[in-house]
Amino acid sequence: MSFKPETICIQGGWQPKKGEPRVVPIYQSTTFKYETSDQMGRLFDLEDSGYFYTRLQNPTNDCVAQKICDLEGGVAAMLTSSGQAANFYAIFNICEAGDHVVCSAPIYGGTFNLFGTTMKKLGIEFTFVDPDLPVEELNKAFQDNTKAVFAETISNPSLVVLDIEKFANMAHEHGVPLIIDNTFATPINCRPFEWGADIVTHSTTKYMDGHATCVGGCIVDSGNFDWEKYGDKFHGLTTPDESYHGIVYTQRFGKAAYITKATAQLMRDLGSIQAPQNAFLLNLGLETLHLRVPRHCENAQKVAEFLESCDKVAWVNYSGLKSSKYYELAQKYLPNGSCGVISFGLKGGREESIRFMDHLKLAAIVTHVADARTCVLHPASHTHRQMTEEQLIEAGVQPDLIRLSVGIENAEDIIQDLKQAMEA
Repeated sequence: MSFKPETICIQGGWQPKKGEPRVVPIYQSTTFKYETSDQMGRLFDLEDSGYFYTRLQNPTNDCVAQKICDLEGGVAAMLTSSGQAANFYAIFNICEAGDHVVCSAPIYGGTFNLFGTTMKKLGIEFTFVDPDLPVEELNKAFQDNTKAVFAETISNPSLVVLDIEKFANMAHEHGVPLIIDNTFATPINCRPFEWGADIVTHSTTKYMDGHATCVGGCIVDSGNFDWEKYGDKFHGLTTPDESYHGIVYTQRFGKAAYITKATAQLMRDLGSIQAPQNAFLLNLGLETLHLRVPRHCENAQKVAEFLESCDKVAWVNYSGLKSSKYYELAQKYLPNGSCGVISFGLKGGREESIRFMDHLKLAAIVTHVADARTCVLHPASHTHRQMTEEQLIEAGVQPDLIRLSVGIENAEDIIQDLKQAMEA
């Protein structure tokens, strides 16, 4: 049977057999026992499926990864220790020194730094582009060594809504996959595979966890990209892997090739595994994702409308407002709502925005976003602090931008808190 997202949130991933726990158990073990040396050897040769060391795979993690995979409509998925690790693995799994990636400029500051600074040191170059440019202009960013296109469904914190079909078609015309970070929308509000994306990543730390209890990430593969067709570009998947006795991932694992390689190579060597305890807590968050996301969106819409009507507010960016330049794109890709995050600025600029935040009582200033509690951040002073003024503008982050993550409290209480802070 195929199930709707609400049912998958509750029932997906873990299918207990007779006498097994109803709730997915925490396999809090580093190792797993086998009867013979040959049994263990076959696992290391990727000839059998199973578990032998939690740095690579763990049953708790795999159950939760499968639930996210089902929610996104993919064929295979893996958990990572953080959203940053997920984005790094997603790119590094198909890129190496000398390769190039086209990337939407309005992305999370940490990801921008990961790509533009850290991965540059590994020899992988990124060209950051304005996603609103016409295709003819965007095509100029591609090079002979381009291996992927990366973007966010809803950018953090600038809230640019991506034209997924445009980017998917463009990527495929150049023979490369489109990788989308779907953290803010979640599969409740958008499933990028349905619009042509090939790989999806998540910082599960955000709405999926929903309670600010554990850091984590996830990569999901649609299984739709034809790696064999472009085998000269993606030789890591289509030619023998000498570290695994010459296995060719696409031939041995078919549609699961991409995730199998990421597990067998990257997780083996880099070890950014999610702790089983964190995966267990993540699963608890996923069970209410379909209930929380609509409430976040409902509250955010009310707060955005209040801010738009307030004479002390200079500007508001929320795709649920008809005044938003992304309203039409949001109606296409996010008809049930975008997310609970709003960006806005106050008259008086950067310093006025900072003073306003210091007077909030219900909303907390935290280095976090997208959980049940309302929180606020000034990206230019916090998450994007390492970026230059020029880089801030390129990433769509105005110096006065306040990122307000609207929680699931009473919407009127949130609005009253904003009112009193402005008056103070």
